[in-house]
Amino acid sequence: MGRTVEKPEDTSLLKVLGNWDVLALGFGAMIGFGWVVLTGDWIGSAGTLGAVLAMTAGGVIMAMVGLTYAELTAAIPKAGGEHNFLLRGMGPRWSFIGSWGIVGGYVTIVAFEAVALPRTALYLFPGLNQVRLWDVAGSEVYLTWALVGAIAAVVITTINILGVKMASVAQTFVVVLLLVIALMLVVGSFTGGSTENMQPFVTGGTAGFFAVLVVVPFLFVGFDVIPQSAEEVNVPARQVGRLVVIAVILATIFYLITIVATASSMPAGELAEMDIATADAFGVLFGNDFMAKVLIAGGIAGILTSWNSLLLGASRLMYSMARSGMLPAWFGKLHPRFRTPINALLFIGGLSVLAPFLGEAMLGWLVDSGSPSIVVAYLLVSIVFLILRRREPQMDRPLRVGGRGKAGLVIGGAAVVLCVGLLSLYLPGMPAFLDPQPWILFGAWWLLGVVFLLRIPAGIEPGEDAEHRLLDAINRRPDKR
Repeated sequence: MGRTVEKPEDTSLLKVLGNWDVLALGFGAMIGFGWVVLTGDWIGSAGTLGAVLAMTAGGVIMAMVGLTYAELTAAIPKAGGEHNFLLRGMGPRWSFIGSWGIVGGYVTIVAFEAVALPRTALYLFPGLNQVRLWDVAGSEVYLTWALVGAIAAVVITTINILGVKMASVAQTFVVVLLLVIALMLVVGSFTGGSTENMQPFVTGGTAGFFAVLVVVPFLFVGFDVIPQSAEEVNVPARQVGRLVVIAVILATIFYLITIVATASSMPAGELAEMDIATADAFGVLFGNDFMAKVLIAGGIAGILTSWNSLLLGASRLMYSMARSGMLPAWFGKLHPRFRTPINALLFIGGLSVLAPFLGEAMLGWLVDSGSPSIVVAYLLVSIVFLILRRREPQMDRPLRVGGRGKAGLVIGGAAVVLCVGLLSLYLPGMPAFLDPQPWILFGAWWLLGVVFLLRIPAGIEPGEDAEHRLLDAINRRPDKR
């Protein structure tokens, strides 16, 4: 006999996160490792001004999406974020599609961070590669190198199991280091940089601009971790929504500082020859090779903050999907003492333990495959924002973006158009069109998703009680009797 799908006996998460905890989770999730290794490529592709304009445009796109998240998070402060927004506004199947897209993005980036850490450690410890294991897609994998990522995965997963407050304390410590690095970049640029090094200001034309813009989903994914942890936040709902937008603005400023400081350090030709451009630029700005290692420490901080936040967000989303009957109930189990989604954490943590043993090339494909899924989810949230504005105008909205007039609809419409534009960049012939391998992984992820999607009963209308009606429908199925 099948087992009836029920909610776990204790589905209450601990409300322990304050303003700074929430902001640190959202901001830290967006500042991963890309700013360390990709800044030189951005400048080479678009020039200093071109990269600044592209990153600013990307920040505007994410801010528009962030505004829709802000209102919805304040109105529906439940763990799982977009899962609940879409369930109420578009029904279970659309909710699954948006949630599955975000989970895919989170999991691939968590796996990437598990590989980025040993890669960064190799910069500090050149002799790290010992005991060759195998070759994956042209990437040699060494035991000692892989163990750095695997051990870190165990530690970060354990911290998350022990409670969201402990995870947020660790996040705060590392985010402070990132902010210190940003301040040092500003100081270094003013004291050791030159505007002459920033020339040519624009290169590559439109192609260069889009080459930077297409990395935006990868760079900014994570502000949506705030809605995922909404049930663990001990601040007013209105303030939670505001923190979503503040996190996006701070991340945009951080990336702009990195671009300008790196470009000011040395001529573009020399910068293009650097192994890790931002780190080498940091050393040049301060005239000390040791400072390059300090910047790498900042890169490690970015890896840990992104890894920690996205692990937290992915586990809460899988927990919410299980609580609604969309995923097996196993993912909905909470730790009896710490009240964290232990099985979801163990599942994602287990993947991140294995990830370093697959080598760098494979994980690069995983990250590329996750970006379109993330944009699909952002598009659906922007659409449901408009749907709920029209269908439920009297919904309690502690934070109403744009007031009660048409300004909110304009913001939501702009978010939809911008997400469609961003998604179109991945189509054949466009600047962000992916290689075959990421598309294969993308297809495999969504094929697995279809298996779960088809198990969700059809015909369940959206609404405030959609989750209860979904569970009732699942429980009435013949295979559950």
